[in-house]
Amino acid sequence: MTESGSREDVEIKLSVNGRPVAAAVEPRTTLAGLLRDELGLTGTNIGCDTTSCGACTVLLDGRAVKSCTVVGAQAHGRSVVTIEGLADGDRLHPVQRAFHEHHAVQCGFCTPGMVLAAVSLLGSAPGPLTEQDVRLALKGNLCRCTGYHNIIQAVLAVANTQAVPAVSNGDE
Repeated sequence: MTESGSREDVEIKLSVNGRPVAAAVEPRTTLAGLLRDELGLTGTNIGCDTTSCGACTVLLDGRAVKSCTVVGAQAHGRSVVTIEGLADGDRLHPVQRAFHEHHAVQCGFCTPGMVLAAVSLLGSAPGPLTEQDVRLALKGNLCRCTGYHNIIQAVLAVANTQAVPAVSNGDE
């Protein structure tokens, strides 16, 4: 604490969607807060603040994490990919395209987290996958609108028909 009683910010450097970012954040700022409030990346939704819903899922060094419970300073020196960084320009990532083609969305609130959790799954356990594999991998992401059928079908379509491109972290 400083003499005035305020906390000192933590200086961090990270890669977000392939671009270098430097930020000063309060020690208690979550990664979700950094992404949404400081960087304007509002595709990362906050639904619960307790890791229960998965709406805030992002990729941290290629692995799905719930950004509402990751402290922003923990991302120092690391790579973060949000839903905004998944497509290649106007070309959707295969998982995004499959969600569209299989009508795997309703209100869309959970969609960014579902898509990024699916990308993480496909990057770590490329097909062929079973329905049970996908259900287990997405169990931490809740959708309050659907019965998950179309979401599962979209992920399986990508897993069982093509190679999933690696998500660039901008460090190559």
